[in-house]
Amino acid sequence: MKAVTWQGKRNISVENVPDPTIQEPTDAIVRITSTAICGSDLHLYEVLGPYMHKGDILGHEPMGIVEAVGAGVTNLKVGDRVVVPFNISCGHCFMCKRGLQSQCETTQVHSKGSGASLFGFSELYGSVPGGQAEYLRVPHADYGPVKVGSELPDERYLYLSDIIPTAWQGVKYADVPDGGVLAVYGLGPVGQFAARIGRHLGHRVIGIEPVAERRAMAERHGIETVDFTKDLTEELRSMTDGRGPDGIVDAVGMEAHGSPVGAFAQNAVGILPDKVAQKVMETGGTDRMTVLHSAVDAVRRGGTISLSGVYGGTASPMPLMTMFDKQIQFRMGQCNVRKWTDELLPIVEDPTDPLGTMDLMTHEVAIDEAPAAYKNFQKKTDGTIKVVLKPQGLTV
Repeated sequence: MKAVTWQGKRNISVENVPDPTIQEPTDAIVRITSTAICGSDLHLYEVLGPYMHKGDILGHEPMGIVEAVGAGVTNLKVGDRVVVPFNISCGHCFMCKRGLQSQCETTQVHSKGSGASLFGFSELYGSVPGGQAEYLRVPHADYGPVKVGSELPDERYLYLSDIIPTAWQGVKYADVPDGGVLAVYGLGPVGQFAARIGRHLGHRVIGIEPVAERRAMAERHGIETVDFTKDLTEELRSMTDGRGPDGIVDAVGMEAHGSPVGAFAQNAVGILPDKVAQKVMETGGTDRMTVLHSAVDAVRRGGTISLSGVYGGTASPMPLMTMFDKQIQFRMGQCNVRKWTDELLPIVEDPTDPLGTMDLMTHEVAIDEAPAAYKNFQKKTDGTIKVVLKPQGLTV
């Protein structure tokens, strides 16, 4: 089969690799009809290379048709259409029963001290082959995959694999009171949905984003937007009775713009041998902190900051005196996808499409075009906001 593979920093190629097979009774094989490039994939493309291996199959936002099931899978049958959550969880352990599927005790990567295994996301999360491929082996298919209808297009469902639940959890974690103000830093795919979800839940939403095309997309959905400038804190306060937003979602993470020290650290790590680079990342401050520090500055006293963007540094500096003085609350973590999918499925199937799922994809390309799509997504060129790959070919 064809698959999108990691070959080195900023080096992605489409290769022919062996088809996946059933290995455990609870496995399923899914023929992938749509699979998206996530902002988190760009971390593998750039910063997290020390944890990648040449030939690793990328991708954690897939959906498709069940082609085969193991003997232990009774909830799915061949021909079912499913969305595959990015985290691999068993559904019956201590953590899963408490809605913490991203911490699943059955699939935790103990060798790295990490939470649940993820599709296509480095040795930090199990080196599980990802979904940017023609076929995908899905472990724990007796719990994870979400069965969906057959009438609506893939893009109404695809984002249930990651970015809609991630955005939903991010907004819930931001704990905005009724009638309150939510600010969303970064209007990439997760930020777009976080802003729309905030509106859907009745909040006033302000999106912060330096790229004009991304601001324009958010504005189509009733979001107020501002550019990311050095005077941002004062601007946000002026828009919120001098206090700042009640809650903030950071949908940017470790590769924020405007962080020269963090950028230098990340580039330096990128030229070290993998084992040395891993040690530096696991003991040093390698995140770009501009957005997070701005959020600490801008959120109102007693407010909440919710981290949806991925951070990778262990010793990244934080302004603890300000955080304590302002009585700021933080919530964060990988999304617990299956905690939210039952709640979200009726929303994405709503005929009015309240979250605008059909207004996110900017590029639909064949799998062979993945290397160029990665480059455009990282550089934010060609108006790229969300790329969907079609491993089985484009439909006319």
